[in-house]
Amino acid sequence: MAIAATTPKETFRLSMLIYDTRYRSYTIQFVVLVLFVAFLAWLLNNTIINLAAKDKDINFSFLFQRAGYDLDQQLIPYTNDSTHGRALFVGLLNTLIVAVFGCFFATIIGVVAGVLRLSHNWVVSRLMTVYVETFRNIPLLLWIILAFVILSETAPSPRDFKVTDEMVAAGTEPAAHMILWDTVAITNRGTNIPMPYVDHHIGTLNFLDVPFNLTVAVALLIVLAGGYVNRIINRRAQVIQETTGVRPTTWWQSILVLFGPLVVYLWAMGLHWDLPVLGGFNFAGGINVAHSFTALLIAISLYTGAFIAEAVRGGILAISRGQTEAAFALGVRPGRTMQLVILPQALRVIIPPLISQYLNLTKNTTLGMAISYLDLKGTLGGITLNQTGRELECMLLMMAIYLTLSLIISSMMNVYNTAMKLKER
Repeated sequence: MAIAATTPKETFRLSMLIYDTRYRSYTIQFVVLVLFVAFLAWLLNNTIINLAAKDKDINFSFLFQRAGYDLDQQLIPYTNDSTHGRALFVGLLNTLIVAVFGCFFATIIGVVAGVLRLSHNWVVSRLMTVYVETFRNIPLLLWIILAFVILSETAPSPRDFKVTDEMVAAGTEPAAHMILWDTVAITNRGTNIPMPYVDHHIGTLNFLDVPFNLTVAVALLIVLAGGYVNRIINRRAQVIQETTGVRPTTWWQSILVLFGPLVVYLWAMGLHWDLPVLGGFNFAGGINVAHSFTALLIAISLYTGAFIAEAVRGGILAISRGQTEAAFALGVRPGRTMQLVILPQALRVIIPPLISQYLNLTKNTTLGMAISYLDLKGTLGGITLNQTGRELECMLLMMAIYLTLSLIISSMMNVYNTAMKLKER
């Protein structure tokens, strides 16, 4: 009986691209790619033809032209003689400051509300339920407008803070008072808060015509260094606890490392505060925080916090109740059980939907246009677009910027999510 030593090699045929499962997936992917590239080419060609019919072209030179409009809130120097590109950057910074503070406050609100929704106290849990269901089921735009109206219409006018000689003689009080030891004034024109100043400046570094305050940069580096050293202290304490069963007292070391160098640095730089003072028809000095910023921040934090609360509640419920019972059996208090046992495990369930909420919050800052908050949408997608008539360029720039911001947020949170995943041994 003859046995073949080797299997004859099968020759390749074109029909195998369709009927052979080894090649069919590559064929489908190639066809889809070709169709997608053809669609993009058709779309680009159609756009160029239509622009040419209207005597237009794709040109971004308008970013270097004079803007000619003012911005109320600006984190970097800006005047109406600045370029549209600088106005874009100011609007981007206004978007980022709302997004950063909004994510921070929404996370705190969401974690607290999510934990309290599971409270055994009937009143507390029902109050949190009312909060979550109310904010989740009413459009964010309405909350933004409501917050702006409340701040603008209910706050006193600057003249209500004025104290005249007649009032002093009669012993009467003004209609409104400053709060926090006469350092903050809330009026219908905005909120005036103290501004920090230092007597000794390190200097300013200009990068791409954007000034960077080196004094502030050094302070941030000191904060980051303190956080890194505090992390080393906590890791060392954890090792000692795992080895001996006794955790050393480190709270005073953490306070000293986190705040000591910063306090010494600010004292050496001569930190003092410029307080708002009523002068004429309005307050002078300090920082004037526009109600549009405050209203947008309050509304977007409470709105997103309601969704985060549900993610937190779902994450906690995903943890087996046996974990809680085991902690109670060891004598761990309920608060410490939630902090040390439940929440660390629940984070693996909470973080993925939390990423989506951070992305939604960042994109929802565009709704600030309804109350005249000039962020990226208000500057580049609003005034600049109307003045220059470059609709396509402005829309492409905004889409690219928001896409970049979203990808950065997703990447950072995915790195954190990977660090929190259960490590297999």
